Amino acid sequence: MSNTNKIKNEFQVGILTISDSGSKGERPIDISGDTISKICTSEGFVEIFREIVADDITEISNLLSKWSDSKKVNVIFTTGGTGISPRDNTPEATKSILDIEIPGISEFMRMKTSEITPTAILSRSVTGIRNDCLIINLPGSPKGVQECLDIILPTLGHALEMIKGQKTHKEQ
Repeated sequence: MSNTNKIKNEFQVGILTISDSGSKGERPIDISGDTISKICTSEGFVEIFREIVADDITEISNLLSKWSDSKKVNVIFTTGGTGISPRDNTPEATKSILDIEIPGISEFMRMKTSEITPTAILSRSVTGIRNDCLIINLPGSPKGVQECLDIILPTLGHALEMIKGQKTHKEQ
């Protein structure tokens, strides 16, 4: 990771992998979840929650609600279920529990990663806030996770500090 703007405060993170096969134990290694965990811990985040669930709207939304309402995490990263196949339900589950949506983060990830991987424009990832917790949908591939986190981490600390009320908008 080449991010020189490390997160100054320790923020707590939840990592939710959405995978039908992973939730059934058919995929023993969660490479994308491991990628998020490695990047986040190297950036100063403290991992609090980590789980794998099936690509089911109710299951995803219930866990996102539970984690964000617990007040134990500042940010939740999901991985998987953001594509256009019939079983990709993460965006709908996420939208259903958000207090406010922050479309710019997801739009920026799609825009920048499409310069590397043209099919990134097919991502339907969503970003928003529930109960002072930032929720960011990431792709299901480890490469996509790495690319997206490289893009958003430089601004993530500022966003999390604003959500926690530790900072206000910077003066121009």
